[in-house]
Amino acid sequence: MKEKIITQSLDDIMGDRFGKYSKYIIQDRALPDVRDGLKPVQRRILYAMFKEGNTHNKPYRKSAKTVGNVIGNYHPHGDSSVYEAMVRLSQDWKMRIPLVDMQGNNGSIDNDPAAAMRYTEARLSPIALELLKDLDKETVLMALNFDDTEYEPTVLPAKYPNILVNGATGISAGYATDIPPHNLEEVIDATIHRILHPHCTLDDLMNYILGPDFPTGAIVEGKKGIRTAFETGKGKVVVRSRTQIVEEKNINKIIVSEIPYEVNKAELVRKLDEIRFNKSVDGIIEVRDESDRNGLSIVIDLKKDVDVQNTLNYFYKNTDLQKNYNYNMVAIKNKRPVCMGIVEILDGYIQHQIEVITKRSLYDLKKAEERKHIVDGLIKAVSILDEVVHTIRHSKDKQDAKKNLQEQYLFSERQAEAIVMLQLYRLTNTDIVALENEKNELEALILRLHEILESDKVLRKVIISELKQIKKQYPTPRLTEIKDEVLEITINEEAMILPEDIYVSVTRDGYVKRISQRSYKASENTPFGKKDEDVLIDLHYANTLDKLLVFTDKGNYLYIPLHRLEEFKWKELGKHISYLIKVSPEEKVIASILVKSFDLPLYVILASRLGQMKRVQLKDFEVTRYSKSMKCMNLKNGDTLVQVGLSDGRQGIVLTSQAGYACLYSEEEISILGIKAGGIKGMNLKNDELVSMNIFNPLKTDSYLLISDQPGIKRLRISDIPSCNRATKGNLVFKSPKTNQIHALTSFVLETQDQLVIETNNQNVTITVKDFAYGQLMNKPSLLTACKDEIINYIYNPKALSTDLYDLKIVKEETLDKPAIFEVEDDLNLFKQDDVKEKVEPQIVQQVQKESPKEEDDDKHFEPISFDDLFSGDF
Repeated sequence: MKEKIITQSLDDIMGDRFGKYSKYIIQDRALPDVRDGLKPVQRRILYAMFKEGNTHNKPYRKSAKTVGNVIGNYHPHGDSSVYEAMVRLSQDWKMRIPLVDMQGNNGSIDNDPAAAMRYTEARLSPIALELLKDLDKETVLMALNFDDTEYEPTVLPAKYPNILVNGATGISAGYATDIPPHNLEEVIDATIHRILHPHCTLDDLMNYILGPDFPTGAIVEGKKGIRTAFETGKGKVVVRSRTQIVEEKNINKIIVSEIPYEVNKAELVRKLDEIRFNKSVDGIIEVRDESDRNGLSIVIDLKKDVDVQNTLNYFYKNTDLQKNYNYNMVAIKNKRPVCMGIVEILDGYIQHQIEVITKRSLYDLKKAEERKHIVDGLIKAVSILDEVVHTIRHSKDKQDAKKNLQEQYLFSERQAEAIVMLQLYRLTNTDIVALENEKNELEALILRLHEILESDKVLRKVIISELKQIKKQYPTPRLTEIKDEVLEITINEEAMILPEDIYVSVTRDGYVKRISQRSYKASENTPFGKKDEDVLIDLHYANTLDKLLVFTDKGNYLYIPLHRLEEFKWKELGKHISYLIKVSPEEKVIASILVKSFDLPLYVILASRLGQMKRVQLKDFEVTRYSKSMKCMNLKNGDTLVQVGLSDGRQGIVLTSQAGYACLYSEEEISILGIKAGGIKGMNLKNDELVSMNIFNPLKTDSYLLISDQPGIKRLRISDIPSCNRATKGNLVFKSPKTNQIHALTSFVLETQDQLVIETNNQNVTITVKDFAYGQLMNKPSLLTACKDEIINYIYNPKALSTDLYDLKIVKEETLDKPAIFEVEDDLNLFKQDDVKEKVEPQIVQQVQKESPKEEDDDKHFEPISFDDLFSGDF
């Protein structure tokens, strides 16, 4: 035999084959039929059980037997998929009214698997027979199975709208469906109303169907979402668990008795306990699953002083105690997938019932007329009984007797067959009367069937009557409560935090840890836990209600609620802050500020290595989302953030450069800018760089302390440093020899009793300010003999930056006059004269704009500069 080779493009083949495959899984696998609400595998399971007589009034049968029957005769797929579908039909937490009654382990709401099919037994539930009723009366189209050996129904008669009652979920090629369960009684009432009023509106139907009715109960919020879903087939509703708050003597409890549909209870309990373990919410003692045969029960024990409702709101927002259910009511209608609203679904079901009742009536009419024809023959035969008996006795055989009866008495073939098969006892008077009664009943039935077939009104009354009978036979109270509006969840984060005084440490490499007071007090003479090359930047005495702003050298800041920090011992390393907030490993921490409240009238002052500075209002740093670092200063290429300070708006600023210059002036000369903006020039640093910025109270601060790389130290009275204007070079505070030049490392503004810790490679040296005499302005730093090695760090611990440093009540009472220390001869006043201003304005403004950083993107904006701003206290 000669081979025939077909050459075809792979694209054409794949497109054609996938198209056929898609058509198959859309029509015959994943989507339910609008008429009976069943997928093909579900329909085949029910039909196979029905055909085998595996009904509710018979003993249970092994599930394996049913599965084998289904895959052997109707559904040529794996046994596991068929068994899973069968198990789902029996699960009362997934099906509003289960269609299969299974005995044995059929899984659980914890998503536990069912027992193997060889162990479980099953039979049809009573209401499943309502889907199969009248199947033997040619009410639906029967089709050959996959091997043409059996017939199976293409759809079931379905005496109630199962697609709405039990819902459906599935995914096919390009289509998915999510139809929630609804209440049987409500659906039947709506169907009856639609039959009686074919032109009724959706609002009319919503007087009957209030919304979804989940087998797990719970609470559905948002009638607006329900209406949208009922109208378009797509919509969203909020499903919330039913909870109860119980107050006891020493603890409070949240008891969850109902959870949203299709939520895995075990996973929900795990998530709740994870929140307890991670201390995302303070005050959770224990989470327990106390569910048993009496029902679902999840118990959450809370400390007595915890805000229970606020904690419950947090659970709603962060777990599946509250969940959105998305309607997507796609079903097969006329062999096509269609997204339908409630009206279209009910119309599709009603049309199906009209066809079923019509076909059933035609079938019953045919059978009734056939039977009446036989009864008429039997009655006629009884009236001439002697002649009939004589004819039969004188016939050769059965066929001859039938022939003679047809020829002599004009009986039909079927009547003659019935007569010759008649038993003699049927010829008694009782049976003759019974035949007369049967004839009357058949005539009434035939008349009734003709009325049904000839009158659409009568036919619809039949559908209504049968629906009412089902409603009466299967009473179904509503489980899910419907609320008109979606309750807005508000979470007071502070109310979820148990106030606790703690210590918080911040290191240069980004290790931020929370230390309990007990651990801190027990740590005397215990080294602080850190990496060898790391440096402690700050140690704050704080409260769990506080926030921490951590600043990095790249011009970014991190917003850290302290209650979210994990607790470690003083000697432990702790965790890098990246476990909470995304931050680049190359960034180094330079400072941190402890914030009690962002509503305080305070300013954060930032200074960069190249002398750029700005002031930002503290409130601008408050954010609601803090999963990553945020920009606090837009830096030029090659520039880094050097120092960050906190001020009340009336402090002094002293900037120290590496070459030994100090620039001292009032902070009022620094502009208040946006958080993402660049800065203005704070100090003229030609061939130099900024090493330190110090903020000081001009009415209280006494000493300026400079550390140099000799290593050396120099103490000056703050009043001995001449004040100057912003953006100038400042004044030289020590003279460096031409050979072995001395460079400033950093500086501090301190009070006499303050102490400073200087860290070298091999030792820590503690120095007290009062131990060093005041020096002259130009003298070089004194050699720090206690330091034998190169200085690697300096820690000034007593005043870690905190909003508590400023007593704002006192500030308001103090005079607002500028202290004398900031008075400087203003040689620039001449530029404010109009005649000079006109000449120099373009050049000065152009120069200032050159010094401002260029914009890199839309988020990094700079405030416009005017000429008058250059010489005002606001710039």
